[in-house]
Amino acid sequence: MLRRILSESSLSALVAGLVAVIVSYAGPAALMFQAADAAHLSHAQLSSWIWAISIGSGLTGIALSLRYRAPVITAWSTPGAALLAAGWTAYSYPEAIGAFIAVGVAITVFGVTGLFATFMDRIPKAVVSAMLAGILFRFCVDVFTRAQAAPLLVGPMLLVWLAARRLAPRYAVLLPLVAGLLMAAAFGQLSFGAVSAAPAIPVLTTPHFTMGALLGLGVPLFVVAMAGQNATGLGVMRASGYNTPGSPLVTWTGVASTLLAPFGSHGVNLAAITAAICTGPEAHTDPARRYWAGIFCGGFYVLVGTFGATLVGLFTALPQALVAVVSGLALLGAFLGGLTQATEDPVHRESAVITFLVTVSGVSLLGVGSSFWGLLAGLLAGAVLVGPQARLQAAITAHAGRASARK
Repeated sequence: MLRRILSESSLSALVAGLVAVIVSYAGPAALMFQAADAAHLSHAQLSSWIWAISIGSGLTGIALSLRYRAPVITAWSTPGAALLAAGWTAYSYPEAIGAFIAVGVAITVFGVTGLFATFMDRIPKAVVSAMLAGILFRFCVDVFTRAQAAPLLVGPMLLVWLAARRLAPRYAVLLPLVAGLLMAAAFGQLSFGAVSAAPAIPVLTTPHFTMGALLGLGVPLFVVAMAGQNATGLGVMRASGYNTPGSPLVTWTGVASTLLAPFGSHGVNLAAITAAICTGPEAHTDPARRYWAGIFCGGFYVLVGTFGATLVGLFTALPQALVAVVSGLALLGAFLGGLTQATEDPVHRESAVITFLVTVSGVSLLGVGSSFWGLLAGLLAGAVLVGPQARLQAAITAHAGRASARK
């Protein structure tokens, strides 16, 4: 087993998993703290919440990556945390727990019945790839906008990245990360004084089911999880060449969400941005071995979750410019792949461009982000612009491709 691990895994896969976890906590952690403050959660409840979503994300990511030999990255819903930060004050903590359980059950039903997979199979690959490119666009651009605000930190990181891409491409993310940490330390921008490692103690809460919380919290959380997270996350995997069945992935994230909801988890779902980090070429040159990035990512989630809110400070203490640049550099390969696949199919090229533009616009309606609206706009454009004969030919080609992949 050890020989197999050493032969199939790689340092680049480990770094991809670590960067994915850093990105997951460094920004969204602030939303969780804000939501906890709005709901007047105790430190024990906050620590239990972070424990639940981290353990759920870690265990499902490890298990599903091993099962399907693909980098399946699961995480908590960041838009869901934003919803809680804005609307949790109207409901008690037990009422919110009841809504979390209901959402987990609903997601499980959608996975078991195959409704989610049926929806995803009808989306053209070009549109999915355009959505992926649109999602990643601002992260890649942010690499260079950060250079204006923090040139002494970002400049050396970019130079190291260029040299690594030329001389040691497998370490093109690790080396800029090390360079950034060294520069941040030199300028006194690292502060880990508040970081501790006290283990988290899960707090079990008896749920209270009320119609107000089910409608006010449950329905928005379900819509965001399915449309903004699971659909986008599976789209990222599809765009990266992984045809892993969607129904089992959604089913097991729904089961994990349901089981961990009494401990504070507002939901575990497929990841999008962090998935792109682990499914791209920077994770491993061989796509068949990138599943180790999912395993490492899950392992880091479990490690952080074991210590709950106390260890999250390790990631929030990093300079935001460093996190933005490392994540952007890790996503460049996935962005290039998505953009290429979005424009190579002449049948769906226009609808793919519309998907990309709407996704990049950042428009948000009804609490749902631009990735969903970009996907919807591309599908509507395709329905109008692509003729029936062209759609039939595209479907036949896609079916032939899937059949060839299975062989």
